[in-house]
Amino acid sequence: MIDLSEVRALASESPDVGALAADAFRVRPGDSVTSVVEALRGRAGATPPWIAVCEGEALMSLVATAQLLVAGEARPIEQIDGASFMRVEASASAESAVWLATMTDAEVVAVEDEDGRFRGIVPLSSFLPLLVHEHEEDIARLGGFLRGSRTARTASEEPVHRRVMHRAPWLLLGLLGTVLAAQIIRTFKVELEETVALAFFLPGIVYMADAVGTQTVALVVRGLSVGVSVRRILRLELVTGVLIGGLLSLGMFPLALAMTGDATLALAVALSLMASAACATVIAMTLPWVMSSFGLDPAFGSGPLATVTQDLISILIYFGIAVALIS
Repeated sequence: MIDLSEVRALASESPDVGALAADAFRVRPGDSVTSVVEALRGRAGATPPWIAVCEGEALMSLVATAQLLVAGEARPIEQIDGASFMRVEASASAESAVWLATMTDAEVVAVEDEDGRFRGIVPLSSFLPLLVHEHEEDIARLGGFLRGSRTARTASEEPVHRRVMHRAPWLLLGLLGTVLAAQIIRTFKVELEETVALAFFLPGIVYMADAVGTQTVALVVRGLSVGVSVRRILRLELVTGVLIGGLLSLGMFPLALAMTGDATLALAVALSLMASAACATVIAMTLPWVMSSFGLDPAFGSGPLATVTQDLISILIYFGIAVALIS
C-alpha cells in the first residue's frame, strides 16, 4: 500500500499538477465512433492523442485516439475499452502525481478539481522536465545541502579560479587545525614519552571518529532532502552514535589489551573511541545545518571544517582520558 504522507513530503516543493493540465477533446458517452472521427477531422490543429468521455463535467473514461481506427464505426464510444488512467486533484503536487502514476501503471493522469469536475489531462511525458529538475535538486541536497539545482549546476561548472576561491579558505582553515592538533599533541609530550603506546592508537581513534561523522552526514542529508527536520534526526542519530561508539569500544578493548598488555591503556582507548564517536555524530549533524542557516555553501566548507573539528576534539578526548586513567 502506498503511503501518501511520504509522497507528499517527498514532493512538497514541486508545482501543482493543475498547472500542467491541458484540456482534452471531450465527447459524450452515447456518441458513435463515426461522429467522433468526423469531429476530429473537422478540428483544427494536431489530432489529440486522448479523447475524454464525459457525462456533464464528470470524466467517465479516457480513450486513445488510435483505438478509433480498429473500433466499429457504429459503436458508441462508451463501449470502447478506456486507457489506464489515474485521477488526481489539481492541487496535488506534480511530483507526487507522476510517482503515484508509475506505481499504478497509469498511461495518463486525469486532473480534477475538488468537486470532481474534469479539468484536463497530463501525459506522463509532460512530467519529464519536472522530474529532471527534481532529480538535480535532490542530488544537490545529497551533495551538500544546496538549496536548488541552479546552485548545484553553478558550483559544478564554474571556472578554475572560482573553484579555488571557494575551496581554499576552508582548506586553509583545515591547515590551521593541523597546526593546532600538532600543538595539542606536543602538550602531552611527557605522557607520550612515558607511555609510547599511546601514539599507536591515536590515528585509529581520529579515523574512526571521522568515519562515524561521514556516515551521519550522509544520513542527515538524505533526511533533509525528503523534509525530515534536523531536530527529529538529532535524537535518533545521537543514540545511534553512542551505540556505535560502544560497539567499537567493545571490539577495541581486547585488541588494545592484546597489543600492549596494559588493561588501563586499553580501557582509555576504548572509552576514547566511544566518546569520540558520540561527539563526531553531534558535529556532523549540526555543523552543515548551521552553515546552511547562515547562507554559506556547506558543499565546500562542511567537509574540511567538520573533519578538523572532529580531529581536534578526538585528540583532546583521547589524551584527556588517557592522562586521567594512567597518571
